[in-house]
Amino acid sequence: MPTTIANIRATPVTVPLEAPLLHSNGAHWGRFVRTIVEVETADGYVGLGEMGGGGEDATRAFAGLLSYLKGHDVFALEAMRFAICNPTASLYNNRTQLHAALEFACLDIMGQKLGVPVHALLGGKLRDVVDFASYLFFRYANPEAGEGEVRTPEQLVAHAAALKAKHGFTSHKLKGGVYPPMYELACYRALATSLPGERFRYDPNCALSLADAIAFGKGIADIRNDYFEDPVWGMQQMKRLKEFVPLPTATNSVVIDFEQLAENVRNGAVDVILLDTTFWGGIRPCIKAAGVCETFGLGVAVHSSGELGIQLATMLHMGAVVPNLGYAADAHYHHLVDDVIVGGPLPYEGGAIRVPDAPGLGVTLDRAKLLQYHELFRELGGYPYDRDPGRPGWYPLIPNDRWADPNVSLRPRLT
Repeated sequence: MPTTIANIRATPVTVPLEAPLLHSNGAHWGRFVRTIVEVETADGYVGLGEMGGGGEDATRAFAGLLSYLKGHDVFALEAMRFAICNPTASLYNNRTQLHAALEFACLDIMGQKLGVPVHALLGGKLRDVVDFASYLFFRYANPEAGEGEVRTPEQLVAHAAALKAKHGFTSHKLKGGVYPPMYELACYRALATSLPGERFRYDPNCALSLADAIAFGKGIADIRNDYFEDPVWGMQQMKRLKEFVPLPTATNSVVIDFEQLAENVRNGAVDVILLDTTFWGGIRPCIKAAGVCETFGLGVAVHSSGELGIQLATMLHMGAVVPNLGYAADAHYHHLVDDVIVGGPLPYEGGAIRVPDAPGLGVTLDRAKLLQYHELFRELGGYPYDRDPGRPGWYPLIPNDRWADPNVSLRPRLT
């Protein structure tokens, strides 16, 4: 009997963070808003997916796709891709991230039905654990507890040390683009000095001018850098930067589909492609892109777009099967205070997370937590990712010159 789609259910949730996370375009306002997707089949299986943000809009979007997919065989993934992401139709209605969540759920169902983990469907795992970087942010203090601020070099070093002690990280990523570039350079150098012999990466989300990126790159040349991630916007500027700064470049911004990947192969702008199971439209496109990168000598790493445990599982299965994974993965995961999966957040062990071996994605939805954090979403609503609650009316330029003031400690309201 074919395992066909009978229903699609999407539930927006809000899960608190330890503290608000700052980035070049705004902030995560002390919480993540995610959409949990459940695909039910006619023969009784339920597969899990996840998508960033969305709220009520994503709920309606997934409901609207049921007419496309009701009765569709969950094993027919290529047919599903064209049913909802035909490349010419997508010029009018891009559903890439919706497709990713549905692909996760279908793979979960396939694994459950066959009694195998998703990584077995993707060629089999090559590693039992996936290493992760610490992923450090400048942060506002938690507004209730008044703790957790990261604004000064000393606070950054202390936060990195605490995360290392708790989770075992040996690779460290600083999300920048918040404060003036030379201030962030001092923070990054202080971080590297405090953790001698470990690996580092800096990501200002394309906020730097070419001149600032050159100065910053030259200022970190003596550090053990994995790569210089999205220092400037656009493939041509990334290529131009490499004429002045001999550091590997990486991106999750200017190479996020196969057309851009082909162009990057031609012009050599970016050395490491950061594969995101949501941005690329699923686990399978990421593995396909990793194969292209392997062929043309490009590095790959696992990118984070702000996951709960369901998407983290997709990152783990992808990271387990990609042979040319050369860097620790990114994850926002350790900034969360809870999760919506049974057993709570997946644990770090020596800076790594174990790849699930249970059938499907290997995680189970905790329905009490789903209800709890759906109610929190209904109470708080969404938040504008591209706004900073501490700077009302502010918005950035690309390249930016409207930096936050590192001498001012703020504790803004988050509603």
